[in-house]
Amino acid sequence: MLVLATPTPTPSPTPTGGLVDPDKVVNEMTVACTGDPICSAFTDLLPRAGWAPLVATTITIAVIVIIALLIRNVVHRLINRVITRAAASPLTGRWRKTAAVTDGIDALMHERRKQRAETIGSVLRHVGTIVIFGTAVLTVLEKLTIPIAPLLTSVGIVGVALGFGAQELVKDFIAGMFMLLEDQYGVGDVVDVGAAIGTVEAVTLRVTRLRDADGRVWYVRNGTITRVGNESQGWSRAYLDVPVAYDTDLAAVRTLLARVADELWDDGDYREKVIVDKPDVFGVEQMSDSSLVFRISVKTLPAQQAAVARELRLRVKSALDEAGIALAA
Repeated sequence: MLVLATPTPTPSPTPTGGLVDPDKVVNEMTVACTGDPICSAFTDLLPRAGWAPLVATTITIAVIVIIALLIRNVVHRLINRVITRAAASPLTGRWRKTAAVTDGIDALMHERRKQRAETIGSVLRHVGTIVIFGTAVLTVLEKLTIPIAPLLTSVGIVGVALGFGAQELVKDFIAGMFMLLEDQYGVGDVVDVGAAIGTVEAVTLRVTRLRDADGRVWYVRNGTITRVGNESQGWSRAYLDVPVAYDTDLAAVRTLLARVADELWDDGDYREKVIVDKPDVFGVEQMSDSSLVFRISVKTLPAQQAAVARELRLRVKSALDEAGIALAA
């Protein structure tokens, strides 16, 4: 006997969770708008219709974006005002011995302070923009009923992973921030950072660009700089050692060197533009088996000590020749 099998019904496909249900999203936005006082206020201004909550949510998002832009502009204006005031603050002059302040040192210090203030202001403006717009984006996502808790968790995990992978980069940025805040060096300074010695051409939060005496350009990461020797900060000092024989009249030599130092100080081309304080003529600085060494010290503008030392050598040599005093070997 032949038995026919009854066909079994084919199961209908069930909806997968990967697709977004538009009706569900609209309902969630409507419920969220009802619980939001701002969105509800916009809903009350619109006609009683099903699309009113959606339009009110859109208006609320637009208001959030506009408020974020306004706050960003206000923060940038405040930062610019503070930076401008910091760049224009008067000098204290505490590092100078004399009360007189030369125009050259004032202009140099003002330019240096201005560069540092502008760099710090740029960093603050970028940080403010990221914080304000980041908060606005999270608020907009919440208005769109997109859960931000998983997003924040994912961002935190990614941030930790990037932190482990970019430790050197983070170290460079932190070191660059402290370097700028502490004003360790700036563009135009002659510095020794261990890895290289040269003139600073550019300073960023990540690297410092130097050019050495041979013209070679060095890129030094800020995180690798453990010590800085700055030859151009505040002021420099020029030294000149004058060796004379033991049988020379020491009082005459000291009087002659003092006269040369006074003439250099009275020279308007140097006193107003290069030299900061009156030169000092010390006594016998060193003694050897063949000579006594006198020393002249001159405080100059940053990085001008070499030019002053060259001029001082010429004047001392001419004065010694006129007085018939020979230099010791």
